Amino acid sequence: MNLLQSIAIAILQGATELFPVSSLGHAVVLPPILGWHLDQHSAAFLPFLVMLHLGTAVALLLYFWRDWWALTTGVLGIGSAHQVGESRRVFLLIVVATIPAVIVGFLLEKFVRGLFGSPVVAATFLVVNGFLLLFGEKLRGSADRNRPLSTLTVMDALTIGCWQCTALIPGISRSGATIVGGLLRGIDHAGAAHFSFLIATPIILGATVLEVPKLLHESIPAGVFEMSAIAAVVAGVTAFASTAFLMHYFRRHDAWALNPFAYYCIALGLGSLALLYFVV
Repeated sequence: MNLLQSIAIAILQGATELFPVSSLGHAVVLPPILGWHLDQHSAAFLPFLVMLHLGTAVALLLYFWRDWWALTTGVLGIGSAHQVGESRRVFLLIVVATIPAVIVGFLLEKFVRGLFGSPVVAATFLVVNGFLLLFGEKLRGSADRNRPLSTLTVMDALTIGCWQCTALIPGISRSGATIVGGLLRGIDHAGAAHFSFLIATPIILGATVLEVPKLLHESIPAGVFEMSAIAAVVAGVTAFASTAFLMHYFRRHDAWALNPFAYYCIALGLGSLALLYFVV
């Protein structure tokens, strides 16, 4: 992998991790279509992957720093009784929403990704992801509900967390699934996206931490860490810009916000299937 490829992958990671279009699906489908022969299990790729996740997580922490500061001070008991109570309630919701993905990911991640990780299957699930987004918009529109994020309950958080587990399948978007889960619980797009990005932070950081011990047992080629650091910065800047864009976008287009991403996923999935079958 050269520097140009690493920067392209970093931009792709920073955007697709947060846009409801599946970063994993893109990572599985695009390299073979572009003719990039990347060994994602090699010692050279591991630090690159870790740094990409770290850059994305830092971007989310920086964008939502006020939320995380309020949560931290509230959990520590700093502030008024109302602030402490509300912060601890939101922290509990984040923990509850994170638990299903932690359990299922720990038990089934390698099995699921090994079973569904081929480019053809990932492209197929990109199409499924598109219809999932359309499904969420359709049901949400028929329900005609518009609850603010502050009314989120433990059952809402658990439901959203269960939706998050579907993102273990390449092609299914983590942010898309959790936003759809929020919409089906009656939360508006901006609130569902806000909560989705909050629960993404511990998931991404957790994935990063789990990979770090492997680095201690690998012989990393010279120059890989330097290239990975550059890619991390690129991924972080892209993720921060993507988050800012999406939060603004969801507030302005609450009636149909997921539809363009749905059509994109369906078109990309079908186009990728055609290329994989008839060209590559």
